[in-house]
Amino acid sequence: MRTTLLAGIAEGSLSAQQATEELMRQTLAAVAPGTELRDGLERVLRGGTGALIVLGTSSTVESISTGGFPIDVEFTGTRLRELAKMDGAVILDRRARTILKAGVQLHPAPSIPTRESGTRHRTAERVAKQTGFPVITVSQSMQIVQLYVHDRRHVLENTTKILAHANQALDTLERYKTRLDEVTDALTALEIAGRATAADVLQVAQRQEMVRRISAEISSYIIELGTDGRLLTLQHEELVGGFSTARTLLIRDYLGQLPRQHSVEGVKAILASLDSSELVDVAAVARALGIPATAETLDAAVSPRGYRFLQRVRRVPEAVMERVVEHFDDFQTLLRAGLEELRVIEGVGEYRARLISEGITRLAWHDAERF
Repeated sequence: MRTTLLAGIAEGSLSAQQATEELMRQTLAAVAPGTELRDGLERVLRGGTGALIVLGTSSTVESISTGGFPIDVEFTGTRLRELAKMDGAVILDRRARTILKAGVQLHPAPSIPTRESGTRHRTAERVAKQTGFPVITVSQSMQIVQLYVHDRRHVLENTTKILAHANQALDTLERYKTRLDEVTDALTALEIAGRATAADVLQVAQRQEMVRRISAEISSYIIELGTDGRLLTLQHEELVGGFSTARTLLIRDYLGQLPRQHSVEGVKAILASLDSSELVDVAAVARALGIPATAETLDAAVSPRGYRFLQRVRRVPEAVMERVVEHFDDFQTLLRAGLEELRVIEGVGEYRARLISEGITRLAWHDAERF
């Protein structure tokens, strides 16, 4: 009796943590090397005056602001440098294209908790939490730039340090991607032989999530590097090209029997929520996905729908792939399908039936020979 894989998965949605991470990525992109804002921050650093900058305005920002004066001029690095010489904060629009006000005194709620000790940084952290807008500080004494996004703080490092971290992460990604390819190929061979188990599928899902996390870390470095990260971008894309599609198709292959309210994104959200200790344990991954982590359950036979396999057949549109998968009861029936059976499927026709049949035969033989 075949196990229904990935059962009991709740629908995923954008969490507060994910929203904070997305806003942090946007803010890092705004201050990356090559941007006008980064040029302005570096000018302030060289000038040794310090600065407090709010990226955005709203009624909440206005309610905690006193003094200052409206400017409403196009943002330039030199203008920021001159305005930073004055006391008070500089208010920019959300995209850092316009200087709205300068010399503003900010009075966030003193009840908001803060981990900072300096006046400028305590104000910055509280303003970020109260308004929801990113706040940037340039420390006059420490000569560093810090970003405050919701309850997170990020210190901008120089390009050399970021590249060192990124290259180390890239080496790790390459090793993990190699291991992922190995377990994925093994799963494909077992699927063709009709011997795949739930544990085999979970191992691939586990490795995919590991790769995704390291890839996301490198993506953050790329954003922070700006124009200095072009080579890193090419190396990263070469390693993970097509990875997102493969991850989605694996879930779809084993999601067919789940209730309608379950989704691919729900599975991804649950995998992303696992901590490091849970992720390295296949049994813990199974439990998180609602699968009993027993030897009997993990060793039970499972069969894919055929999405991953058909995606490897060249020149087969996604709509046709969907119809082919829906036409057959299981993967083994698909593997044994002849030209006549493929030809009658809507949208396939003579040419694509031959293309799919030859492609399936070639891939099945190739994958079986490798193992």
